[in-house]
Amino acid sequence: MGAEVLLDAGAVSRCRRRVHLEHDPGMRDVPLPPPDPASEQRIADAAAHRLAIRQRLVDASAADATWVTVSRDLPAQDRVRATEQALADGVPFIWGALLPVDTGGHRRGGVELLVRSDGGYVPVLVVRHRITDRGAGAPTTVMTDLDPHHAVADPVRKVRSQPRDQMRLAHLRRMLETSGHAPRERAYGGVIGLDADVVVWHDLAAGTWPGGRTALDEYDARFADRVAIATAAASGDVALAEPSRVLECKRCPYWPTCQQKLTETRDVSLVVRGEDAMELRRLGVSTVDALAAMDPGDEPPITWTGGSYADAVVLARAWLADLTMVRKVERVDVARADVEVDVDMESFGDSGAYLWGCLLSGADIGIEQGYHAFATWEPLPTTDEARSFAEFWTWFREVRARTEAAGLTFRAYCYNELAENRWLYGSADRFRDHPGIPSKAEIRSFVESDEWVDLFRIVADQFLCSYGKGLKVVAPAAGFSWRDAEAGGEASMRWYRDAVGMDGEAPDAVQRERLLRYNEDDVLATRALRVWMTERAMREVPFMGDI
Repeated sequence: MGAEVLLDAGAVSRCRRRVHLEHDPGMRDVPLPPPDPASEQRIADAAAHRLAIRQRLVDASAADATWVTVSRDLPAQDRVRATEQALADGVPFIWGALLPVDTGGHRRGGVELLVRSDGGYVPVLVVRHRITDRGAGAPTTVMTDLDPHHAVADPVRKVRSQPRDQMRLAHLRRMLETSGHAPRERAYGGVIGLDADVVVWHDLAAGTWPGGRTALDEYDARFADRVAIATAAASGDVALAEPSRVLECKRCPYWPTCQQKLTETRDVSLVVRGEDAMELRRLGVSTVDALAAMDPGDEPPITWTGGSYADAVVLARAWLADLTMVRKVERVDVARADVEVDVDMESFGDSGAYLWGCLLSGADIGIEQGYHAFATWEPLPTTDEARSFAEFWTWFREVRARTEAAGLTFRAYCYNELAENRWLYGSADRFRDHPGIPSKAEIRSFVESDEWVDLFRIVADQFLCSYGKGLKVVAPAAGFSWRDAEAGGEASMRWYRDAVGMDGEAPDAVQRERLLRYNEDDVLATRALRVWMTERAMREVPFMGDI
């Protein structure tokens, strides 16, 4: 079969080309970008989350329950030996297991927790993302009940789609089968998520995937494909996976390698991604040039899944002309008002929103114009978040009231309302018993009104953007630049940890000022973008019908 390869569970969820590059001998000496600090922080946060969950589970165990912890600090061979001994001893709970390599099956991997059940072991993942949504029907037990037979349909939770979790559980199930430690009954696997309130139990042999496939069916097909790709790469055979731009590229260490090749070949995926790019290649439309030469008025040559065929052709032409933006409309329309407030919220993952920044401009209503910040610098989660949110909403409500009293019009603007709306509703719900907190009905009345304007939606509706529609991409087209060269959501997470002393260090006042300056620039950017769209975009951005 060629050179032997060993794959972890992540291979079935990763880009096929990345699997190739990870096993290509020619890539061994190619320098990769240094690890992203934000990614490193997420890894550290996940490790801390796992340790906290382990302690809670151990503390809640029955007095006669036996736990074995396999230290991650041990060499791999020692971890495997310790795991094998615990499996042979039938230990009820094995934390940090590293399973013996399945050479014949090309598998390697470990798991946070193995639970003895039905004469074998059931894998339980501990992850730092949400695994349920509001709804009903998720098979759950309380977090400290690790028996899958106790799972019942949850009346308030439904399973959140997390295919990667199920693929990892299926990988572990196959490894347990090979080592002779899989349960005799059905193939269960559990997941404990960020909220750490329940275990969600997945039946990996149930037909819950499209077409009635099981998670094991899906995993087996994907894994066989990745083994073939990795083996061909390791053996120097013809590559079974070529580069194509996908969402994963944003954080992939191999992106510079793929980007260079895609740019050299002017690959169509630079403009059209996913299945659409694959289908176009099958038709022979493999380059941006070929797509740009097509007639946008014709019927789409394939069943289009992302955006529209006509837009894709124009985007290809814009890419060739190195245009950041192209107008989809003959006249740009942006709702304006006498009094305007730009709003930008900063959150720390799912822990809360620590800063609401507002830029007041327009007619004089007796409130100081300019930037206003409402923040808590206590590490999230904290009830002090209620105070800062209440102060923000009290100020915001006063601006609206004075505007109305003066007989003037009012509008507030954000860039991609999903984030702000999430924490507007969430804060009103979580802190409803605190003074100054608006009701969810008041939030809803505002969010659903014409006074709340999402500039991202306006950009998406009226422009085609060759390099993405993020604020950091389109605001520079309006002539705006951020004062901090590292400005960005990922970097702000790192600054926040220092600003509040989250890692045990003294709170850093310099990083607090950096966050405030970054937030102020974000609201200045939305205002600059709005003014530019109103006053200059018609002259400076070509219309799609003209290119």
